[in-house]
Amino acid sequence: MANAQPLSRNKLLGVAGVGWMFDAMDVGILSFVIAAISTDWGLNSTQMGWIGSVNSIGMAVGALLFGVLADKIGRKQIFMWTLILFSVASGISAFATTLTVFLILRFLIGMGLGGELPVASTLVSESVEAEERGRIVVLLESFWAGGWLIAAVISYFVIPADFWPVEGWRIALLLTALPAFYAVYIRLKLPDSPQFAVKARSEKRSVFQNMATVWSKDYAKSTLMMWILWFAVVFSYYGMFLWLPSVMVGKGFDLISSFKYVLVMTLAQLPGYFTAAWFIEKFGRKFVLVLYLTGTAASAVVFGNAETISVLLISGMLLSFFNLGAWGALYAYTPEQYPAIVRATGTGMAAAVGRVGGIFGPLLVGAMLGRGYEYGTIFTIFCVAILIGVAAVIFLGKETKQTELY
Repeated sequence: MANAQPLSRNKLLGVAGVGWMFDAMDVGILSFVIAAISTDWGLNSTQMGWIGSVNSIGMAVGALLFGVLADKIGRKQIFMWTLILFSVASGISAFATTLTVFLILRFLIGMGLGGELPVASTLVSESVEAEERGRIVVLLESFWAGGWLIAAVISYFVIPADFWPVEGWRIALLLTALPAFYAVYIRLKLPDSPQFAVKARSEKRSVFQNMATVWSKDYAKSTLMMWILWFAVVFSYYGMFLWLPSVMVGKGFDLISSFKYVLVMTLAQLPGYFTAAWFIEKFGRKFVLVLYLTGTAASAVVFGNAETISVLLISGMLLSFFNLGAWGALYAYTPEQYPAIVRATGTGMAAAVGRVGGIFGPLLVGAMLGRGYEYGTIFTIFCVAILIGVAAVIFLGKETKQTELY
């Protein structure tokens, strides 16, 4: 049996990770699509900001709704249905002809994305041994980099191409419908969480009981810390990364060159994940979060104020390295704050609060650009937000390295 466990763990990581990769592909393609349709549809910076923000509104609703449902009907079922929701809606969005229709579909896509991510991390957290749980969840998050790389490659070759009479960005969005077929494979191959099957079903609780438990005396401090941290991280991430191609264009680079440079920056995510996966079991969750978020904050300031291509590339690569390493630790850390009966609920609620930050991040960038603010000022705001998240981890967080989940 000891020999079978690693194979089971690796299969679980692979199956859940591919779903995670498809999520990232959709979000990554959106950042490039925003830059493309702003030209085709003549959008201003505020309208561009709303595309990212509506996506985050959907993610907030999805994280909360599907998080609580995962504690009622199981992690596997929710994982599968959220995958179908976002992929089908994303494929349909390729046929949108107005901004209003596109925004409605982005809300539905966001619901699927927002629900899938916390549920998948909860499922994996509950299915591996304590001594390697953090590393495995960070490696799960590393599939995000793979999805972004695929998105960058598709965007570089497909979006600028001439498929007359169909715009390249519509072809790119059609490709995001492919994960719907993967849901069939999940239905056949992915087991549900053993902790959910054995313990959560043994105690019948209402959704409202679960939500109240998250703020009960035993978990209130952890919940406060997680909500501050999630808001800070998601606010800054979506404010910065959804605007990366547009920032490059705003600094004087053409669309194709901007896509190429963002692809190079995206490659730096992989070593960020892998180093975080190694550090998280050696030095702990708090160490990784503080180190990588501080590195993110410093890189954001440099990137926002950069004027030369060399400084932009180096600071952009460091921004990707540190920020995505921190995301891996965040997804490992969050499910460890709660017991099995409310784990998906607690994780989903924290993610939902974070997605509220994701609403304001892109809107802030669009609004401030519209008022003539420099990128340096905007990225300094994200630096401060990240440092507030660091303070929450230091003063409110508890170390959960290799603790047994119950």
